[in-house]
Amino acid sequence: MRVNLEQVANRPWPLPSGPWVMAQSWHDLLFVHWPVPEATLRPHIPARLAIDTFEGQAWLGVVPFRMSGVRLRGTPALPGLSAFPELNVRTYVHVEGKPGVWFFSLDADNRIAVAIARTWFHLPYFRAHMSCEERNGRIEYKCARSHRGAPSGVLNGRYLPIGKVFAAVPGSLEHFLTERYCLYAADEEGRILRGEIHHAPWPLQTAEAELISNTMPEADGIYLAPAKPLLHFSKKQDVVVWNPRRLPV
Repeated sequence: MRVNLEQVANRPWPLPSGPWVMAQSWHDLLFVHWPVPEATLRPHIPARLAIDTFEGQAWLGVVPFRMSGVRLRGTPALPGLSAFPELNVRTYVHVEGKPGVWFFSLDADNRIAVAIARTWFHLPYFRAHMSCEERNGRIEYKCARSHRGAPSGVLNGRYLPIGKVFAAVPGSLEHFLTERYCLYAADEEGRILRGEIHHAPWPLQTAEAELISNTMPEADGIYLAPAKPLLHFSKKQDVVVWNPRRLPV
């Protein structure tokens, strides 16, 4: 994998100071998005974070994919520890002029990665039994949360790209939903942290998906009204991550 730190025209603000600390690649990723009332999300997000909306509409995303090459800076990717499926449930927030991602939950099929992410990044990671396989041009994806004491949740479905690769146009809904260069989290004392990331513009495709079962939003206390989701696929994205930093009070 290779992230070009010279390619920064897609960023809404400069690269953070200091070296990145982690690299990873994301594969066969599906963005599944539903419009949701802002009031549905508000009780689940710290008051300091404003919910980001597009033309007044808030969005909830469920994002299945698989990871590879997960490694700390200056270290090789280790077999058995650096490649695994992941799934997240997310929305979009902003604070201090920086729009980013808020995760309601993240599930991964890697016990060590879950423990590190919960401790280091203060993210709501959970262990799960997962698989992500390509069969006859479709990605078949399964996730069943197994984390002790956590609400159960499942995702079972299949998906595939159906359109040509494109880059989202700034100001479009696709750009709003995908081109995010930081994440937000809260520590045990409720203090907000920001984690900066960098990647090239997303290579997106329109997609088709059959979600046989999906209880991940409900597991996070969010109930969706019946609606057809907006779908986008991305074959691969390389990413580097910086240490999270607490925002000044």
